[in-house]
Parts: sequence; structure tokens; C-alpha cells
Amino acid sequence: MATYDLTPRIAPNLDRHLVFPLLEFLQEQQMYPDEEILKAKIELLNKTNMVDYAMDIHKSLYRTEDVPQDMIERRVEVVARLKSLEESAAPLVAFLQNPSAVQELRADKQYNLQMLNDRYQIGPDQIEALYQYAKFQFECGNYSGAADYLYQYRALCTNSERSLSALWGKLAAEVLMQNWVVAVEELNRLKEIIDSKSFSSPLNQVQSRIWLMHWSLFIFFNHDNDKTQIIDLFNQDKYLNAIQTSAPHLLRYLATAFIINKRRRSQFKDFIRVIQQEQHSYKDPITEFLACVFVNYDFDGAQKKMKECEEVIVKDPFLGKQVEDGNGSTMPLRDEFLKNARLFILETYCRIHQRIDMGVLAGKLNMDYEDAERWIVKRIRNSELDAKIDTETGTVIMEPNHPNVYEQLIEHTKSLSGRTYKLASQLMEQSPAQAAR
Repeated sequence: MATYDLTPRIAPNLDRHLVFPLLEFLQEQQMYPDEEILKAKIELLNKTNMVDYAMDIHKSLYRTEDVPQDMIERRVEVVARLKSLEESAAPLVAFLQNPSAVQELRADKQYNLQMLNDRYQIGPDQIEALYQYAKFQFECGNYSGAADYLYQYRALCTNSERSLSALWGKLAAEVLMQNWVVAVEELNRLKEIIDSKSFSSPLNQVQSRIWLMHWSLFIFFNHDNDKTQIIDLFNQDKYLNAIQTSAPHLLRYLATAFIINKRRRSQFKDFIRVIQQEQHSYKDPITEFLACVFVNYDFDGAQKKMKECEEVIVKDPFLGKQVEDGNGSTMPLRDEFLKNARLFILETYCRIHQRIDMGVLAGKLNMDYEDAERWIVKRIRNSELDAKIDTETGTVIMEPNHPNVYEQLIEHTKSLSGRTYKLASQLMEQSPAQAAR
């Protein structure tokens, strides 16, 4: 199943520290030889300040207690540099750790900078030292300390580019600490800046959006939400264009989100067209499943793809999250995916045929007759399927589908709001250009 492993495509769009959780997952799943994973970890660690961790992996990889001399020398350098940065940032760190002193800060950055300089002799050099100290802490793997210092730095920083860099670091630290609620806030803050910032090149803005979407995968598939947020982000025109242009592999995650979110059917039809357009540039069992059901109406092919989809989900570091419960471990996303995938097959097949033999339908769902009957009855009782079962003839009959007026109104309002925002953004972008003329 390493065939469908997206790590080689995803890793270049992540901070190197965010690649470690992916490597840990691959090692647990034994998708590659252990030696390859350990070597990849050392290669990543050599570009960070996590020297002790690199030493431990080297010992494990080569089954020795000895470590190379360059690692020992590198550790001495890191400790010395950390001490130097700590001394440089000490005056500002001491101020920030003093609650009574911090109360003197206001929302006005210029006032704060003047006050710090006049009363505490803290100037631009000490503020810059705080940034370097926070960045170094992050490289050492102290994500908690880095997050705190980066937050404080952004409150004092007047350089927009450096502040943006600090925000990326803060987001990475929160993700690595699995502080999902705070990470969502930082993600939204970063998105707002990327969408409103004037970039030197449109390509730089596209690349920033691609990075943001890759980093967001950690949040959307771990944070306790209904997985609609990934649709809200990825399915926006500018972000979907970025996916189609430079990162079509992200279609796997958007497709999964659509499958487990039946409430987004109004946007789903447009997404199916994207899947159809991008089949030449990217496809995997999940996108092919959608193509089988909604483009080709190949239900036998969809059944085969559904089996492959389960394997892909289990081996994907974002989709294959396991949750421990009293009966062992479960994989909620896989279970939800398979339930809705069967519903897609059932609804589409029955909509074409209107009345269908239960035995035939059981075959399409890859279930035996009794299990299929119980499963369909449960879906009908839970209002997930508008159908009825004729027990005398052993057939399933689809009810006429009358759209809910209130749901239609809500969806049309959302669509209108989106188009209004898009028009307003285009007008705002054109205004500076006309003024320049």
C-alpha cells in the first residue's frame, strides 16, 4: 500500500518538524523497512538542533553506544548558542515573566516600544533576540516555550514579514503540541493574512495557500469537528485552483471530507466535475470511487474501489487515526467513510432503477442478504435514506426526493454570500490597479 503513500508529496510542503509525526506513523504501519525510516529521521534531525534525539536514533540504527564526533561537536555548538541567545533575550524575557510589568503594555505597539525603551532599556536588539531565541527553542524541540515567546514577539513586532514568519512558527508549535483549538485560531489568522496580503508575485501567494492547506491536514483530521472546515477552506475557488495547479494529491482529503459530510451535497456536484477533470493528473481509490459512482455509474467498479479505499484510509497518517475505547481501538473516520460510501452506491443505484432486488443490492454493497437488509432498514430509520422495503417482493423502492425548502434556502444564502464576497474581493483588487493608472 506504499503505492498510495502521499508522504513524498506532502513532506516538501511542511516544516521539517511536522514531518516527524508522518515518519512515526509510517514506522508503526511498517510500510517501509525500519532502517529507511530511521535514516530519514536522522537526515531531518541533522537540519535541526535536536542533537540528543539524533544521537538516540543513531544508536538504535547502528546498534551501538558510540556516536559520531561531528554529533558531539554539534551538541556543544547548540548548547553554547542556546546560552548566548538566552542571555541576549534575558531582559525582555524577565519583563514578560513579571505580571505587574506586563500590565503596563497596551494595544498600541508604538507606545509599548517607547515604554520598554524608556523604562526598561529594552530596544529593537532585545526584541530581535527574543525572536531568535524562540526560533532556536523550536529547533531544539521545545515547542511550548517557542509558542509562548513567538506569541509575545508578535505583540511587539512591527515588521509584517517577520511577524508572519513568527505566526507560521506558532502554528507549527501548536500542531506539534496537539493544541487543536488554539491551532484552529492560528490557522484562521494565517489564512486571513495570506488572502489579504500583497505578495511580490502571485505564485508566492499560491505557494502560501498550498502550505496552509498541507499544514491544516493535521488540524482538520484531529480536531473534534464535523470535518466541514476542510471543505470550507479547500473548496474556495482560490484554494481549489491552487490544488488543481500544484497539489492535486490534496483531492484525496477533500473527497474524503465530502463523502463523510452528506450536508454538503450542493457543493458536491461541482467537486465531482473537478474529480473528472483531474483524473489525468491525480487519482487514487478514493477519487476513483467517486468517479465510478457519479461519472461512470460503474457500481461493480465502485464496490471494488471501496475495498481499496479502506486500505488507503488505514495506511494514511491523517485519515487512519485510531481512537481507544473500552472494547479496544476503533477508526471512526474509516467506519463513517464506509457507511456513507455504501449510501452513495445505494442512493445512486436506486435512483437509476427506482426499484431493485434486495439480493442484487446486497451484492453491490458487498454484504450478504440479511446484513444488507438490516443495514438498509437502519439507514431508513435514521432518516439517512428516503426509501421503503417491500418484504413480499424483496425489493427496495426509492421514495420521490422532495428537497427540504429550508435547506435549499440556507444553501442558496450561503452560495449568494460566497459570490458576494468574491465580487467584493475582485473590486478591492481592481481599485488599487485603477488608482495606480
